[in-house]
Amino acid sequence: MIKSLLLEYGLLWTVNRSLYALKLKTLNKFPKTERIFEKDIEVKRINIFNINIEFLESFLMDIPQKNQNEIIKLADKAIEGKIKGFSSIELDYGNPIDWHYSPLTKVRVDKDLKWFQIPDFDPDRGDIKVIWEASRFAHFYSFVRAFLITKNKKYYNAFSEQLDSWVRDNKYSFGSNYKCGQEATIRMINAIITYSAFKECNLITEKDKENLSKLIEGSYKKVLSNFFYAHKCIKNNHTLSEITGLIIGAWCCNDQKSLEKAYKLLNKEIDFQFSTDGGYIQNAFNYQRLTLQLMEFNIKISEKTNYHITNTNKEKILNSAYQLYQLQVNSGDLPNRGANDGALIFPVTSCDYRDFRPIVNSISALIKGERLYNSGLYDEEILWFLNKNIHEIPVKIFKKKSSRFDEAGLYSLRSNDDTFLMTILKNNKTRPHQMDQLHLDLWYKGLNVFCDTGSYSYAESLGEKLTLNESHNTVKVNNVDQMNKIGAFFITDWTTSEKVKWSKNSFSGTMVSKNGYKHKREISLNKNKIVIKDEVNGAGEVCKYNFHTPLNVTVKSNRVLFYNGSLLICELITDSDIEISEAYRSLYYYRKEKVNRISIINKMENKKCTNSVVIKL
Repeated sequence: MIKSLLLEYGLLWTVNRSLYALKLKTLNKFPKTERIFEKDIEVKRINIFNINIEFLESFLMDIPQKNQNEIIKLADKAIEGKIKGFSSIELDYGNPIDWHYSPLTKVRVDKDLKWFQIPDFDPDRGDIKVIWEASRFAHFYSFVRAFLITKNKKYYNAFSEQLDSWVRDNKYSFGSNYKCGQEATIRMINAIITYSAFKECNLITEKDKENLSKLIEGSYKKVLSNFFYAHKCIKNNHTLSEITGLIIGAWCCNDQKSLEKAYKLLNKEIDFQFSTDGGYIQNAFNYQRLTLQLMEFNIKISEKTNYHITNTNKEKILNSAYQLYQLQVNSGDLPNRGANDGALIFPVTSCDYRDFRPIVNSISALIKGERLYNSGLYDEEILWFLNKNIHEIPVKIFKKKSSRFDEAGLYSLRSNDDTFLMTILKNNKTRPHQMDQLHLDLWYKGLNVFCDTGSYSYAESLGEKLTLNESHNTVKVNNVDQMNKIGAFFITDWTTSEKVKWSKNSFSGTMVSKNGYKHKREISLNKNKIVIKDEVNGAGEVCKYNFHTPLNVTVKSNRVLFYNGSLLICELITDSDIEISEAYRSLYYYRKEKVNRISIINKMENKKCTNSVVIKL
């Protein structure tokens, strides 16, 4: 294990991670040493964000009545402390809100404990993200949107009262809500944006201003005191979030030196985390969107800070949005690739969580000055970050086509508007999270015929299972996975790739596992037929080629028939043994549904196993 950590994560990372562990031990043994890591600050201004409320109000008044009613219903429930958590489930925190309570386990964390005295994982409390969800203040957007539709001041009053309640009930640096610098930053951003919107409506009081200043002070101090961990040990969306927190805090404290330093860090980290083809370091579309939302906020506040993301980095960010565009289906959905915790930090449209059109559209409008879709509900996100009438932004629609993203390790094939296929094969040089190499996602006529099973929860056993080999549409050799896992997040013995070939209707490539085998997959896509050929070489006795589907299935001889209700969608044909079993997928965090796992079973002979299936559409 130590050897793998040193080789793959690097000596510097291993040393920094050990230093952070030492810091936590020291804090727990000598709590007063926390002061060593802190810096005295003074918030002098808070007006870092501006918004054209008239454009937003006009848009909201024109959306369909049913969407307006949904916004109002969401806001009314949030007034009562019933918040839509993880973009999918209702979480009841009580009225007034208990900011230290988990509605799922009914356990309350002592708010008088220091953040470092609270464990990351606690089986009684459950996933700490459930407690954090209310304190992200994402529900504040529903207050603004409902007010603009109804002009009912109860929505502003709810914003004001809950902001005041949070500040009173979360003394720095006590309680669960000061455990994470990313959470502190998201809380700052959402409070600042919604405060600015209500300010434009002439509703903000001196008390609101004082509370926002206090919230920024505590949150900024949290980011400052623990940034070492995000910067040196995590190197993912947390790092970009906390750098954004540094930018907000430095500007609000009128600290030009720290502000300039933070922008240098931001540009360096964007360059590191985004590949030139638009790929994102975390190998997850959920986190790719999260970071793009951070980028739209950073681009917006450049109006006030007078510091900017470089043009080269803006090009990378734009390419990342274009990548999502090319891997979308018509509904705006994408394959459920990688870690997915339900994070939609700016829920500012009436689109579903799984619709990625809002962020793709907004990034294009901010950087390129163009919308990528005909007018729709997804346009609203643009209006929160760009002070333009939506009709002033031209539409330029690009054709979706077969695409290759070699650095990201993503390859797609399209035969027409009905058929879309994506596979994954990355030459891992940064930390992977799931055993999804040579996973195959298939969409036909808007249905996700072969699906990725998602994440469910990082703190639950099902979530752990969904990261592994058997939960992806690839081969499982004996009882080993493609890579090895330590705890909830660390993967060692990273796979590599070789001999990758791609054309607009075919793909082939080989995954090399350090667990003793190679897996080669060839895929060809014609108008009504897909051929998948697999070859495994190396140690092992049995290969299971798994395919997961939410559709109903029936086995007839050497065929698997796929049905949507009573309608036959497609069929899989093979000469090998077929086994059908029950599995789960999670499209939204903390939500699961049963799916069918189709296993094509072959035995290894002379350290080799071959398999072929045909999909008839």
